[in-house]
Amino acid sequence: MEKKLYTLEEAVANFISDGDVVAIGGIGRNRCPMEIVREIIRQDKRDLHIVGREKGLDFDMLIGAGCVRKVSFALVSLEEFGLAPNFRRFAQEGKIEIDEHACGSIINSIRASAMGIPCIPIKGMIGSDVFRYNENIQEFICPFTKEKLVLVKAVNPDVAIIHAHKSDEYGNIQLFGSPWEDILMAKAAKKVIVSVEEIIPHEAVKQEPFNTAIPYFYVSAVVHAPKGAYPTSCDAYYNYDDEHIKEYVTLAKSEEGFKEYLKKYVFRQEG
Repeated sequence: MEKKLYTLEEAVANFISDGDVVAIGGIGRNRCPMEIVREIIRQDKRDLHIVGREKGLDFDMLIGAGCVRKVSFALVSLEEFGLAPNFRRFAQEGKIEIDEHACGSIINSIRASAMGIPCIPIKGMIGSDVFRYNENIQEFICPFTKEKLVLVKAVNPDVAIIHAHKSDEYGNIQLFGSPWEDILMAKAAKKVIVSVEEIIPHEAVKQEPFNTAIPYFYVSAVVHAPKGAYPTSCDAYYNYDDEHIKEYVTLAKSEEGFKEYLKKYVFRQEG
């Protein structure tokens, strides 16, 4: 096994290219790969197609920074903190392409990619308005049962970015709590960047192999990034930061306010 430790700057520069389809792990304000997101913005990656189920601050920041061409999603919201302001503004003004899903369809579009198949049948969603807006979700009749089902096209990410708890230097990832779609994303993507709270010895991984959620052969790069999910949460390490998210919502309501947020928290410029 080769060592896969990279700096944050190296990982984003080497494994994310303009135009990539990028699956983003975590959900809502929980265990999102925020430090990687901030570095994508600092490196000014462009024309990305971002993919996730129930997303929030990570998607909204990338959209507002002009990094995104297309969004595949079931929900983009800041939950009780209000609507995702950049997503709403860019969508209404036609500045991004919208690939709207239900939760079941976006999850299964990633699952199909992980299985290496072009599409996957699912139950449910019959009668949904989503069919009117998304040509990648279609009804069909099962040739075996004659039952009406739904067919979802695979999304095929170029790269997945994930925040996890622990890794050794070879990229054996330990992920505690709910994995949501993160493991599927790692299996679906051609390249995988994982930021972690802790780097642990390989011997610790061998002593508890059952804790390895994503084995090394799926992983392209590991970045040691304590608090790398902040201001979203990371199970058993820290909670999400209410006050930070409230400040984001206040600033991001306008383009000028969002630029102020980026200057302060992404580019870390004074004054």
